Amino acid sequence: MTFSQRLTADWYRPHLTALTAALWPLSLAFRAAVALRRFAYRSRLARAAAVGAPVVVVGSIVVGGTGKTPLVRALCAALAAAGRRPGIVTRGYGGSNVAPRAVVPGDDPAIVGDESLLHAGDGFPVWIGHDRAAAARALLAAWPDCDVVIADDGLQHYALHRDCEVAVVDAARGCGNGCLLPAGPLREPRARLDRVDAVVRLVEDGSPRAHGERESTMSYEPLPWRNLVQPGLHADLDAWRRGAIHALAGIGDPARFFALLRRLGLEPVCHVFPDHYRYAREELRFPGATAVLMTEKDAVKCVGFADARFWCLPIRAHIDPALVTRVTRTIRGRQAA
Repeated sequence: MTFSQRLTADWYRPHLTALTAALWPLSLAFRAAVALRRFAYRSRLARAAAVGAPVVVVGSIVVGGTGKTPLVRALCAALAAAGRRPGIVTRGYGGSNVAPRAVVPGDDPAIVGDESLLHAGDGFPVWIGHDRAAAARALLAAWPDCDVVIADDGLQHYALHRDCEVAVVDAARGCGNGCLLPAGPLREPRARLDRVDAVVRLVEDGSPRAHGERESTMSYEPLPWRNLVQPGLHADLDAWRRGAIHALAGIGDPARFFALLRRLGLEPVCHVFPDHYRYAREELRFPGATAVLMTEKDAVKCVGFADARFWCLPIRAHIDPALVTRVTRTIRGRQAA
């Protein structure tokens, strides 16, 4: 187990461990820095930049995979179905790009990141950049008919003015030990959830439903397997089971993907990689493997060297319609004000 894996495991233990206790003084300093930064923006000592269109920020107070990108994809699809014209901005995590630029299918994930390519594949305008406000302005200049900007993972990017905040929480893992980084998984204190416009809890199964005015759930639906070399090929799970299956995951919560595979009746040899990992052909040869299974996020980084054994499992996030109604009502109300 690597140090990063051990630290992450300790974050989600019910009590402080020797490692997280040793890091606890640093988390107090981090908490002070977070509070000071938020105070600066709330008191307008620092200014958040408006971009000329309503902005919906989807983020989390927890580091790692909580479902932000699937929620953004589902929210954009729902808003488009309701007649809105959404565009997406994100930092471009996992890529080397810094300045604002558009992302289109086929771009190099080493430059633009992996999650931005998933958004681009859905057909919505996507711009990336470390300065999310500058990226949003560039998006709106290129797509003047865009009438709402969705920021993927921007809850702590206070330099971007927002009209609506949506926070995602993994219901299974919650907030871990409740400590801020680096002693725990929190980017901001848990009380931050009381100040967002909507909280969405990712659950294992069941239909999405609302819990009061601000809270709802979402769940994932696995879609048909897709071959990275021959997209029209149909998966033969019986043939996979008769051979040797390998699965890889370079996402925030690899265990969730591996658990999903087991629920589908598969027992792969599992390989954990860091989030946003850049794969090399030599690492994924897996001699004798019948199939090599991965997430969509992993697949965009493997398609350049994949062979016919490589498959990805797309997922669709199901959200409660009440969330879309609340988001729409919130941005209309803030615009009117």
